[in-house]
Amino acid sequence: QVQLVESGGGAVQTGESLTLSCSASGILFSFDVMGWFRQGPENTREMVASIASDGTTNYADSVRGRFTVSREDGTKKSLHLQMTSLKPDDTSVYFCNYKQRPNEFVSFREFWGRGTQVTVSE
Repeated sequence: QVQLVESGGGAVQTGESLTLSCSASGILFSFDVMGWFRQGPENTREMVASIASDGTTNYADSVRGRFTVSREDGTKKSLHLQMTSLKPDDTSVYFCNYKQRPNEFVSFREFWGRGTQVTVSE
């Protein structure tokens, strides 16, 4: 099992910055992808940014150039999302997502954090 704990959410004004963090603990494998999703309409979750164990990053078009995802690996793994030039449209609940597999021949198992609220006011 994997436990994910998010921190860093809060309320800011347009143009300000915020950094989210997620700590992953438990049974962690080498092949993984860590990412941030946010709540969308009708209870959907949209990918915001992700970073794989090989360092490959992926960003939603709406945040590219404003958000930066990074990670630290060790006994525990940490995921960070540096958010700059925040807009009211960035307001949402942000969820940490962790997908892992023991090797490339099996499917990923997926885990979610509880979410942290980010509110951006005008």
